Amino acid sequence: MLSQLRSEPRTGVLATAGALLAAFVALGLFARNGTDLDLRISDALADTWQGPVGTVAGFLSLVLGPYLPIAAAVALAIAAAVDWRRDRLRAQLFGRVLIVLVACRLTTVVTKPLFGRERPREYPDLAFPSGHTTSVAATGFAAILLVAWLIPRLLRTTIVVTVLATIVIAACRIVLDVHWLTDTIGAVLVVTGVGLVTAVLTGLIPLPGRPTGVQSRS
Repeated sequence: MLSQLRSEPRTGVLATAGALLAAFVALGLFARNGTDLDLRISDALADTWQGPVGTVAGFLSLVLGPYLPIAAAVALAIAAAVDWRRDRLRAQLFGRVLIVLVACRLTTVVTKPLFGRERPREYPDLAFPSGHTTSVAATGFAAILLVAWLIPRLLRTTIVVTVLATIVIAACRIVLDVHWLTDTIGAVLVVTGVGLVTAVLTGLIPLPGRPTGVQSRS
């Protein structure tokens, strides 16, 4: 996948994005009333969310939650403003990554009402896709793009951290019994699909193949 983002024509990346978004829609429709696997996991965890494990999951949900992409968006906007005069190319890079981040995060706002899926237990808002998982995946996707252009030597590390953080928050939301497993899978599918499309449209993909990031004019 990484080599594809560096070398394959944009049409190949868009085709991959289309497949991911189609899988997202199919999953949302198929799992609207809960799959057998969703129900089994929820039943197995039962009232775990009311114990110590639930307390830890709740804390991690505060740290790795909707505030994460907001903080990242503010940081990108400030960085773009600060660099606008001294390094216009890097400022534009920050702005383009910000666009991708916002597009990825807004996926839940747009899609949740379309599927109207209820939570495993009584809880505000709809279930599919998971907003917390979307928040972490969107922030991680933006970080991957930024690192790929500015500090490519840290790209693989950033990908690993993003994957692990996404798995952790997905597990937390399932343990808290506020999301089904398929809610979290759907979040990853839609964020990756929308992220790829937006990154292509903003010129962030293909990723740079050279060993250094954006060249400064200053």
